[in-house]
Amino acid sequence: MPKPKENMLDRSRLRLLELAQASGESLAGLSELIGRNASYLQQFIRKGSPRKLEEQDRRKLAQFFGVDESELGVAEEKSYVSSPSRTRAEQEWLDVPRLDIGASAGPGALSTIELPFDAFRFSARWLREQGLEGAQLSAITVEGDSMEPLLRDGDEILVDRTPRPFRDGVHVVRLGETLMVKRVASARQGMFALLSQNLAYPPIEIAAEEVAIIGRVVWKGGRI
Repeated sequence: MPKPKENMLDRSRLRLLELAQASGESLAGLSELIGRNASYLQQFIRKGSPRKLEEQDRRKLAQFFGVDESELGVAEEKSYVSSPSRTRAEQEWLDVPRLDIGASAGPGALSTIELPFDAFRFSARWLREQGLEGAQLSAITVEGDSMEPLLRDGDEILVDRTPRPFRDGVHVVRLGETLMVKRVASARQGMFALLSQNLAYPPIEIAAEEVAIIGRVVWKGGRI
């Protein structure tokens, strides 16, 4: 059945392109993330070479985007035959990648594309209850004290990077190459206010085009 298989490959290329565009990451950067040359994923999407992603590459990309590997292709012919027990397990839990990235709640931290070093496993039911079913999720670390007592230095936060209309709340934002976590609010026309919970830090007002909103903070975890 070569035709269905080819259609699935086409869908996986399109899905990878959609995820890259939605996250704002370049194909060259994602290629480097999986340890390939800069043109690797560009050739995969535009020219169909390689014909399919290697299993380890697919796994790394799926973890980075917080999606199931099946969205980026299948490994073997047997993957077209579903396994009821495996499907049930996948429906009950979702692994969210933990990235070795710090979002500053203080002066600012440099952001880079990072490989997941671990994962948090969340209940699929809980994610649905939180309105996060199908969301592009990743976990990063808070650095600094400007968001205390809401977020403390060393807390890990779950960031929803799914493209959505903006609404006020706690977000991870990028200013140039600096990654920060702040409460973001609409200010006067064309402006955002970046607010700290710690009153020792003054508000920052900045033009909307100067800040990239990476994702909304939807959960936190840390030691008591």
